[in-house]
Amino acid sequence: MIQAKAYAAQSPETDLAPWDFERREVGPHDVQIEIQYCGVCHSDLHQIKNDWFPGVFPMVPGHEIVGKIVKVGDHVKKFSVGELAGVGCMVDSCQVCENCKDGLEQYCLEGNTQTYNNLDRQGVPTYGGYSSTIVVREEFVLHVSDKLPLAATAPLLCAGITTYSPLRHWKVGKGHKLAILGLGGLGHMGVKFGVAFGAEVTVLSTSASKEQAAKDLGAHHFVVTSDPAQVEAVKGSFDFILDTVSAKHDMDMYLSLLKTNGTLIGVGVPSEPYSIRPFSLLAGRKSMAGSGIGGIAETQEMLDFCAEHNIVSDIELIDIKDITASYERMERGDVRYRFVIDMATL
Repeated sequence: MIQAKAYAAQSPETDLAPWDFERREVGPHDVQIEIQYCGVCHSDLHQIKNDWFPGVFPMVPGHEIVGKIVKVGDHVKKFSVGELAGVGCMVDSCQVCENCKDGLEQYCLEGNTQTYNNLDRQGVPTYGGYSSTIVVREEFVLHVSDKLPLAATAPLLCAGITTYSPLRHWKVGKGHKLAILGLGGLGHMGVKFGVAFGAEVTVLSTSASKEQAAKDLGAHHFVVTSDPAQVEAVKGSFDFILDTVSAKHDMDMYLSLLKTNGTLIGVGVPSEPYSIRPFSLLAGRKSMAGSGIGGIAETQEMLDFCAEHNIVSDIELIDIKDITASYERMERGDVRYRFVIDMATL
């Protein structure tokens, strides 16, 4: 077994703290990565606190992983020692169902294996990227360009693909009016991709103080949703709304901002169920949709697109000992826009 160091939560009531554990040995089809940076996702906090479902403890969070390959199995063909590589939100799937064959491993009909807080296909707990090293089967490892700053590339493995995938699926681009609801870790990536795809991008936010930041990211317009006059002025305006908010919010009001046949795409995950009046959808033949991450091929496409167009996340690099304080700041929205752990501090 491979000795690994990490920060783990021993229960939902405890803070993350140092923890030593073992990774499996590198098998014939495996790649071992020495983790250099790991992004901090809001879902990390949700999962260690059991907000969504009972967790697997001890829990090592982290699914925005980048680093250097230090070992490959004998049958690995796509990767070599010394290359940069990444791992996102999943590390396995059945590989044989209809969705997997269509490159939609994230929607594996048997359920994909999550990078952490999950059991692998042998029933062994998975541990994530707040750790020194990880071993993943070749099919779920991604090539990472050396053209981009590595630390700022890490959040692309979740925040990046979570916003890229729905915009690509709904073919959002030139001629479309796109609203990004929320300007955080997901929202700021939605702005960058929306602008890069040629859409007219508006940021919807309750915080007037974020207007300049939205414009700096490339947004064309900004609407303060706590101002009834500004909301009234954009009713029926948008072809698409990408909803990145993970807190309770007024879905009926946001649906009213869509054009006829418009679509609101949810990528944020509030702890409480959505509440929607039927007439908010019926009046205008509007759609409410959801989207998870992307499949492996699409995630690689996204990483290649980012390398070509010089797109990365805006980050604040942190020491792993400051992770609990960073969670507290993240809950307050006090980060622009993604914390990334320097794993050299582990």
